[in-house]
Amino acid sequence: MKYLRILNNNLKDSIKSVFRNFSLSVASISCITITLILVAVAILLSENVNKFTDDIEKDVTIVVYIKKDATEEDRNALDTKINLLSNIESVTFMSKEAIRKDMSKDSEGLGTILSEYDENTNPLLDEYLVKVKDTEKIGTTAKQIKDLSGVSQVKYGEGMVEELVKIFDTVKKIMVVIVIGLVVVTAFLISNTIKITINNRKRQIEIMRLVGASNSYIKMPFFFEGIILGFIGSIIPVLLSLYGYVYLYDKMNGILFTEVISLINPNQVMTHLIITLILIGVIVGAIGSSRAVRRYLKI
Repeated sequence: MKYLRILNNNLKDSIKSVFRNFSLSVASISCITITLILVAVAILLSENVNKFTDDIEKDVTIVVYIKKDATEEDRNALDTKINLLSNIESVTFMSKEAIRKDMSKDSEGLGTILSEYDENTNPLLDEYLVKVKDTEKIGTTAKQIKDLSGVSQVKYGEGMVEELVKIFDTVKKIMVVIVIGLVVVTAFLISNTIKITINNRKRQIEIMRLVGASNSYIKMPFFFEGIILGFIGSIIPVLLSLYGYVYLYDKMNGILFTEVISLINPNQVMTHLIITLILIGVIVGAIGSSRAVRRYLKI
């Protein structure tokens, strides 16, 4: 009961302090809010970049064109050799006749042209569609396949795939650095705000020390004040992220510019984002206030 009473008194003192130093509290909350909005944007960008990268890696396919004079035995031997390579996830055979039919369905004009050919006169080549495990090594894998006997040509979007993967990887790293930097800035701003608050109550703290109050008893109200400021500061970023991203997702039908680049579904990211923003606000508020009050406990 004693500890609950002390906790209750500390919470009351913290809430009173927030309203007593209203202008400073508003300044601190504003800094937290602005910073957490930027953190939310950085997290959403990072999550979407992860999805873009995953989508590209899933869609990247090495198209292996088989030589026109290859027999069924040659094709089977080639299939075996490709599957034995270390970076292969799956190999799918596509006959030239199946390709001709698919191309005819996709384009009416092309279908008219290809309709003049039959199975014996089809000018297309049989092919293998190869999925790789590691997209970063796709160039090496494509070269290994190209060197196999029975292969006419290999295509996978040379250069473009590697560049896209590198760009997205760089963006992800930049987002991580931005989030960490913003968290540090937030802690610094809260710390300075709490310092000003403590400085206004310096005489009160000294009196409390003189009457025998423990360091933890003095520190607790400021500790909870930082938590309260951090929590309040996280409310607006949470609401903006929740309703803003859902609105953007619905407005763009989950697609960014092209169907190749789709946005991550809000249901997959919102719970994680909301918890993260609140935790960052609360934890950084607590750390900032603890850091600020420490110097006065050494008086």
